[in-house]
Amino acid sequence: MGVVVKNGDKWRVYFKGASEIVSNKCFSHIVVHQPGSSSSSSTDIPVKDIGPIERENLSRNIIFYANQTLRTIAIAYRDLEQWPPSGSSLDDSQEVPFDDLFDELTLIAITAIEDPLREGVKQAVADCQRAGVSVRMCTGDNVLTARSIAYQCGIFTPGGVIMEGPTFRNLTDAERTEIVPRLQVLARSSPEDKKILVEKLKSLGEIVGVTGDGTNDGPALKTANVGFSMGFAGTEVAKDASDIILMDDNFASIVSAIVWGRTVNDAVRKFLRFQISVNIIAVIITFVTAVASSSESLILTAVQLLWINIIMNTFTALALANPTSREVLDRKPDRKTAPLFNTAMRMQIIGQSMYQTFIILLFHFAGDIIFGYDRSTHTELQIQQWHSELSTLVVNAFVFSQVFNSISLTRNGSKKNVFAGIHKDFYTIIIITLIEVAAQIAIAFVGGAVHHLSGKSWSVSLALGFGSLLLGFIIRLIPEEPVEKIFRKLALMQESGIFRTVSRTNAYQPDLQSLSTLDTTSTQPRTRHDDPSRENLALPVGSAPQGRKHESRHS
Repeated sequence: MGVVVKNGDKWRVYFKGASEIVSNKCFSHIVVHQPGSSSSSSTDIPVKDIGPIERENLSRNIIFYANQTLRTIAIAYRDLEQWPPSGSSLDDSQEVPFDDLFDELTLIAITAIEDPLREGVKQAVADCQRAGVSVRMCTGDNVLTARSIAYQCGIFTPGGVIMEGPTFRNLTDAERTEIVPRLQVLARSSPEDKKILVEKLKSLGEIVGVTGDGTNDGPALKTANVGFSMGFAGTEVAKDASDIILMDDNFASIVSAIVWGRTVNDAVRKFLRFQISVNIIAVIITFVTAVASSSESLILTAVQLLWINIIMNTFTALALANPTSREVLDRKPDRKTAPLFNTAMRMQIIGQSMYQTFIILLFHFAGDIIFGYDRSTHTELQIQQWHSELSTLVVNAFVFSQVFNSISLTRNGSKKNVFAGIHKDFYTIIIITLIEVAAQIAIAFVGGAVHHLSGKSWSVSLALGFGSLLLGFIIRLIPEEPVEKIFRKLALMQESGIFRTVSRTNAYQPDLQSLSTLDTTSTQPRTRHDDPSRENLALPVGSAPQGRKHESRHS
């Protein structure tokens, strides 16, 4: 960046930018004397040529600051006799080309800036990695500064690759395909470099999210699957290009978004699993009993079906809306094309449908045999009363099966203990379940269209309903891999939609000898840092912005 000012009869151009780039264009530097010395009172600041020793000293200072996670910015100037400078040619916009000015500079200072960073981002990065989210950092900082920050916040790990933007930009497509899976830090990156990285990750089948707050982050934010911009520090260009604006400018909010997204997805899956199993059971038993009956009478009356529908759609939907839990970060993310019904869901739907259909039809058709009821020894009125009691028992068993099945659905996947953490959701699980049970008991006792059950019938219906909870536990004990293979052979399921992660130790080793990358075995920084740079790329999320206070050190 440069700015031209008039200095008396002459003109002076001031420059600031990357320290190693600006200092390489400097051929002299100002000499600053100690305060109080005879030379310090002069209005003319002396200038001295930069020799090999001075240039080596500048390089050492830049490396020293960068290894302490400080951003180094060089400030320089150039004096001109006239404007436009003699010998320079104007471009099409009647402006002096930057390259004509950016040469033969005088170095003023190298400033090292420490940006106070938000607390908790290091833990947030660890949470992302725990959830199967690979965090990458793209920054315009010096490669040593970028490495130090990435190492301290956990982005840079053994086996990872750090590369500068110009080198990455000049790679072939095949080389990028080989490098990108291990690329963790991209330093001195331009907006085009970030966009190229996002496009390459998407071409590899990854779901990419980008965080950014500057105008130069716009192309990457627009290209990503999900773009996160900063509400306070973000520019209007970044906000317009993003999909989500983080109002607190905090990287931890992205972790919260992951938790909420997975929680909502789990709630939808649990409700669908419950609804589909109930509908399968209701359709089968209604069809079978209607066909088997000479009078085409149904096992469930219209009022009973309406009551069951109220239980299924209202109370169960509330009971399955569990609060957020960070336990969802313990599993790998699903692919964009992952089926909504995974192997565990299919096993539960099939198992619960078969069990409940079997017991309902069994007690409906063979209830006399099971209870040892001999119709020949009873009057017609007694037989009708017994049939009414048996029908009420069957409906009771069906309702209690759904109640216990909803309790079994409070945990997705293969987790065995469905009561773990149930105290955290006391109202939506315990209270609603008790309301369902109390309503069913009240209907059985005071309902005019049902028969009052004996203690034995109540025990049987409760036991049959509890069998759904026990069956859910048994199904969770079955390994999913063999069942998934069977589903695939039967064309009931496609390939798994879970992201496969590559172990660091077993990952392929690309040929990096021909590429200009940072040596990852070099000495690590000695100071502590808690947050990555402000300009970051992540898969699918990036990093939080830094604070606004700055501490400067000059050389």
